[in-house]
Amino acid sequence: MTLFELRSIFLKGLKNTYSTQESNSIFKLLVYSKLNIDAATIVLDQDNELGEKNTVFFQKALQRLIKKEPVQYIIGETSFFDLTFKVTPDVLIPRPETEELVQWIISDQQVIQSVNKVKILDIGTGSGCIAISLAKNIPNAEIWALDVSQSAIEIARINAKQNKVNINFLNLDILKIKELPHYFDLIVSNPPYVKQQEKEVMHGNVLQHEPDQALYVSDTIPLVFYDKITDLAKNHLTKNGKLYFEINQYLGKETLELIQSKGFKNVLLKKDFLSNDRMIRAEKE
Repeated sequence: MTLFELRSIFLKGLKNTYSTQESNSIFKLLVYSKLNIDAATIVLDQDNELGEKNTVFFQKALQRLIKKEPVQYIIGETSFFDLTFKVTPDVLIPRPETEELVQWIISDQQVIQSVNKVKILDIGTGSGCIAISLAKNIPNAEIWALDVSQSAIEIARINAKQNKVNINFLNLDILKIKELPHYFDLIVSNPPYVKQQEKEVMHGNVLQHEPDQALYVSDTIPLVFYDKITDLAKNHLTKNGKLYFEINQYLGKETLELIQSKGFKNVLLKKDFLSNDRMIRAEKE
């Protein structure tokens, strides 16, 4: 089978699942990952024969994609903040919106220009994308990363090692603990925030394959993680310590008011690149 024939099969097989543009992007990503052939070479070398072993791989990959499995899980990795992260169904696939949260934190730290150690806690670390990206870009950071899932912690450990950073990992349920093990200068979290009723507007590859535990909250108490984390932050942030959240775009006002009600100052709600309410920064009184 040639690359040209393979592309035709992919576009036909995925037409009911993805747009032509999305199918093309997925195809190029798979070809680059498996064959190390970039998009330009695909066009110039369409008669390239795949061989039996590679043909079987792509046939199996197509079947997984038709079942709406994310291409990142098929490849086994993804890119985030110019770094490579191993991903499995035990962790969420990092999103571009979260990169904006990371950049916000890094930019704020560059403004402060502190020479002292900055102690940072990432709550709900998943793949470790936030903690590891901060460790790579804030030289004076000392970072802890917490998650309820031991499987996620193991993936994050691998990612920390591959990206050559030191992270202190904690396997804890944030909703059950009464205090944090240290005081921190900065706490960041991208906790579960998708309400059950929002499932009907979500893509099938998220609904069927990404971990529910890292995504969903009850419709009746959608801010349960923000409430608990803000309480812990109030008691375990240093003076003028910062709290950063990624948030549900539909609950920006409610989340902001919750944090303000806990006594935090300078609470700022920020939009993402799609103009959705997506992140909040607050400062301890």
